[in-house]
Amino acid sequence: MSTLALTKTLMSIFVPIGVTGAVIALVCALVAVIALARGAAGLAGGAIGVWIVGALLSLAASFANEWLPVLVALLGLAVALVAGAMIRLAVRTASASRAAVPAAPTAPAVESPVVPAARPAGVRAPVRTESLRVAS
Repeated sequence: MSTLALTKTLMSIFVPIGVTGAVIALVCALVAVIALARGAAGLAGGAIGVWIVGALLSLAASFANEWLPVLVALLGLAVALVAGAMIRLAVRTASASRAAVPAAPTAPAVESPVVPAARPAGVRAPVRTESLRVAS
């Protein structure tokens, strides 16, 4: 078998492996965007770790001079890191501005005046014991 025939046979194997690696890398980049936007550092680190595996798999297509899967994988993570940081910044800014807006003032509760009931003549008012404490 000649070298050219072997190369063409390997191209039929390596290109699908490279495309599959690029798809895995893009899915992991999407997970990284969501994780970075929510501030989940552990999930973002895990997604980027699996992205590395997908990016390495996408390198298999380069043996057939197909560089598009590698470029898609690399650009996917770059866009994911920038987009995740921007979304996180926008969410923080929106929540901070929402917290800075004072609540609408509420009307004070109107209390009805308390009118003491009339006592019949000769009935004394009860004595309040709080005012009768002796200082020692």
